[in-house]
Amino acid sequence: MSTRIRIALCDDQALVLRGLSALLRDTGEIDIALECSDAESLLAVLPQHPVQVIVSDVRMPGLGGLGLIAALRERGDGTPVLLLTTFDDSELMLSAVRAGAQGFLLKDAQPEELCAAIRRLADGDTLLQPISLGALRAQLPAQPAGGHLTEREASILRLVAGGCSNKEIARALHLSEGTVKNYITDILLKLDCRDRTHAVLKAITQRLL
Repeated sequence: MSTRIRIALCDDQALVLRGLSALLRDTGEIDIALECSDAESLLAVLPQHPVQVIVSDVRMPGLGGLGLIAALRERGDGTPVLLLTTFDDSELMLSAVRAGAQGFLLKDAQPEELCAAIRRLADGDTLLQPISLGALRAQLPAQPAGGHLTEREASILRLVAGGCSNKEIARALHLSEGTVKNYITDILLKLDCRDRTHAVLKAITQRLL
């Protein structure tokens, strides 16, 4: 049986906040430790009520989701943050990743997708909503290539960019999950990146994808 995950929710719209809370409680996998209507309130109470994952709206009055991440990282809090948005905006997603978000998901995602995203972040993974590489290339200036990806590594990283988990990548490429993990470790070392999300962005800027 999966271990329950303790999370905090942050959204300035009361109906959305209550709806998310009810939806996630009903899964039987999530414990809602905090519900806050703004980033400032969450930052004030989080030290007394630590959580495994924070789920926050991107656009809110005050600091908003990006400001929340910046404030957390500035005080040395590395709690994974999953940002939710109604906007399918590659530039906004890039801003979220650069701010230090571990996950970015559209609000029209299915409940099981949201629950799976939370679990992935709690397990130390990262998640990008499935995105168009072309849209990202248009937002990112080209940089000199600093490394070389094999055809297999590029295939794996494209699937990572599409939001696939290690298990899904393994199934798609007929590999073991352990082999996929080894490939991703090699990719991170080759691109000198700390996580999968930044590896995708760096590979795009270097036109390796």
